Amino acid sequence: MACAKFFLSKNKPRLNNQKIKTFIKNILAEDIGRGDITTQLILPKAVAIKAKIIAKEDFLLCGIDLAGKIFKALDSSLKFKPLSKEGRQVHVNQVLALITGNSNSILTAERVALNLLALLSAVATKTAEFVKKIQPYKTKIIDTRKTIAGLRSLQKYAVKIGGGYNHRMRLDEMVLIKDNHLKIKGNNFKLPKIPKGYKIEIETQNLKEFEFALKLKPDIIMLDNMRTQDIVKAVSMKNNLKFSHLIQLEASGGIHLGNVKKYAATGVDMISVGELTDSIASVDISLEIDSSRY
Repeated sequence: MACAKFFLSKNKPRLNNQKIKTFIKNILAEDIGRGDITTQLILPKAVAIKAKIIAKEDFLLCGIDLAGKIFKALDSSLKFKPLSKEGRQVHVNQVLALITGNSNSILTAERVALNLLALLSAVATKTAEFVKKIQPYKTKIIDTRKTIAGLRSLQKYAVKIGGGYNHRMRLDEMVLIKDNHLKIKGNNFKLPKIPKGYKIEIETQNLKEFEFALKLKPDIIMLDNMRTQDIVKAVSMKNNLKFSHLIQLEASGGIHLGNVKKYAATGVDMISVGELTDSIASVDISLEIDSSRY
């Protein structure tokens, strides 16, 4: 199944309302089932309440608009007022949004909305940490396909909110020849005829493979799990070619906040980091009910 694109615009990411509407309908149905039995038993008659979403730690906010759409999708009469904007730094105990209306609706939508808000904010925060770490180098921090099934577009949206860039969204977007392709193909590998409009990337793991890849003139060469000193040599080899401006270099594998600046200093064009999405811990966010009704 093709991955739905939940965001639009390359420069300023924004949610695609049509795709998000269907997505929210499905995730609410998954979570609620036939109904929130606990809330229905404890509060057989809903009451009007006030609630607030609160940050329990410092982070970069991402998904606040999505959270509002989730509450409103369940109950259009709810009022959702964000108090901070997408992509803004927020701090512990800061109130992120106010929600007023039907108590049962607020409690039923709470977990779905907060889970996504916490996850996307964590992705954006982690991305921003990597982006800040490699200043003042012009190297781009990019994501990978190591994402949670069904949430790829939203996680990649969060990467962009954090100042990062997106690699391919789906397998049908570009030709990426990896080590396993080459192992199966054998030593006599020749670049096949590529359909017009597709970029080509080739993965290499040492300078010998890199030198071979250069001769094929792909759009991107991945330097996977290579030592920084070898990457420096690879950058130099590429820069000495007349067509060097046509090839970009991507460093990948084993890169973390502790060593990312060393990789950026080699002169590569981009650094892909699976950690942005594959092992991220959600930030701490809570929803608190105001004991005084309105």
